[in-house]
Amino acid sequence: MRLLNRRPGRGQEIVLTALPFLLTAAAYLIFSALRLAENPNDKLLPSLSAMADAVRTLAFHVDVRTGTYIFWADTFASLQRLVTALSLATIIALVIGLAIGLLPTMRALLDDYIAVVSMAPPLALLPILFIALGLGEAAKIALIVIGCTPVMIRDLALRVSELPREQFLKAQTLGGNTWQIALRVALPQMLPRLIDSLRLQLGPAWLFLIAAEAIASDSGLGYRIFLVRRYLAMDVILPYVAWITLLAFISDAALRLLQARAFPWFAAARAS
Repeated sequence: MRLLNRRPGRGQEIVLTALPFLLTAAAYLIFSALRLAENPNDKLLPSLSAMADAVRTLAFHVDVRTGTYIFWADTFASLQRLVTALSLATIIALVIGLAIGLLPTMRALLDDYIAVVSMAPPLALLPILFIALGLGEAAKIALIVIGCTPVMIRDLALRVSELPREQFLKAQTLGGNTWQIALRVALPQMLPRLIDSLRLQLGPAWLFLIAAEAIASDSGLGYRIFLVRRYLAMDVILPYVAWITLLAFISDAALRLLQARAFPWFAAARAS
């Protein structure tokens, strides 16, 4: 049987899924043990117990200075910024993406402009945002919106343009105007694709958030990572990085579940 047609069983699939994670963990434990055996005070690859102690202190002990549980306060601050920014980006992308994909006039007006804007490196705009908007929440949220929205607009406009033109012709034949066609023909088919686009922007959104928090913030996961780096506190940095990765994975899984539950027809069409 060709490898192309060979499918693993359920048990094999579980093992194959877990294998890269187990190998990564094993490699870390081995190199950490070797470094600590050579130098018990080594900070580059702390032991699991050291990281657990650091997380326990940050997550379950009230900080004397702030009166908060630092780990959870950082998580809440970062998620609040991320959710606000991605919500704005999604709404803007949906409206403009549909307009560009459906209306030739809007396509001529904005298609090339959005393409050029999407090529601008968002992190290079960060100093400009801090100067224009200050060091508060607005600049951090604006960075994520600017970084994610143009890419989502281009993706959604492309998906709209790929819809069969026969659908629009039939809708017009039945008396549908532009507004009705947008809401009843294009929008229902674009919503699951919008979720796909949002999923692909989770990684860049976290990158922009961490960068903004690292430069100007007094709370957040990115702020904490860059605060403790001056002490070489890898026992804090590594768990924070793992926690950010887990949050991103959970967000992606939640969006996949939402897509499957809200648009079962889309999953069936994709599978076929």
